[in-house]
Amino acid sequence: MNGANHPTIHHQNMKNNKKPVLHFTHFDISHIKNMKTTIILTVIFLTTMTGIRLWASESSRSIEEYPYTVLQSYPGFEVRLYEQAIFARTHIDAETYRSGSGNGFRTLASYIFGGNDRNEGIAMTAPVAMRWDDGMVMEFMMPSKYSLETLPAPNRGDIELYEKPAVIMAGLTFGGWANDRRIAQKIRELSDLLEEHGIRHNGQFQFFGYDSPYKMVNRRNDIVVQVEGWE
Repeated sequence: MNGANHPTIHHQNMKNNKKPVLHFTHFDISHIKNMKTTIILTVIFLTTMTGIRLWASESSRSIEEYPYTVLQSYPGFEVRLYEQAIFARTHIDAETYRSGSGNGFRTLASYIFGGNDRNEGIAMTAPVAMRWDDGMVMEFMMPSKYSLETLPAPNRGDIELYEKPAVIMAGLTFGGWANDRRIAQKIRELSDLLEEHGIRHNGQFQFFGYDSPYKMVNRRNDIVVQVEGWE
């Protein structure tokens, strides 16, 4: 074997009763340094990712959510009474989640990040609501401390504030990352479940996304639709 890649053992005179001495080559020292660097970088990466996950999890718990009461649970979905709430909404010329979600989010985020007549920051809430009706409509719920009279006016003309009355909706929850394929799949799944149980609805399905992009695990998404004739 090539001794350049291995410690070289020099034998001393056995009369001196000394143990063999290890002499490390330049290759061995560089290899050890590279291993140490890799270990340090790995530890930093894992620590950073853990911090991001903990931050995202803590942020999710502190965000105000669209309040509802479960009226009845079924296998795979619930019927919920959502409370009255105020929303900011915008219309995006897009037919898919992938093509419209980014633009819609940036538009509404500009309002809550100070793009209003008072330059006032408004707390983020959950979920971000999306529906497709001649394009995409995206909505942010406004914090409950506001009324339509106390909210600042948007600087942009493509943002509208409105009050949504209490409404009964069927909701199906699923985890992981949302995309157009999964959203369409879950809409079909909820539609089939409602038909199976004889529950009528208005056919206008919505997607609710609850989590920031930084949350890696335990993500929540909902498909909801307004129920008709519920007693």
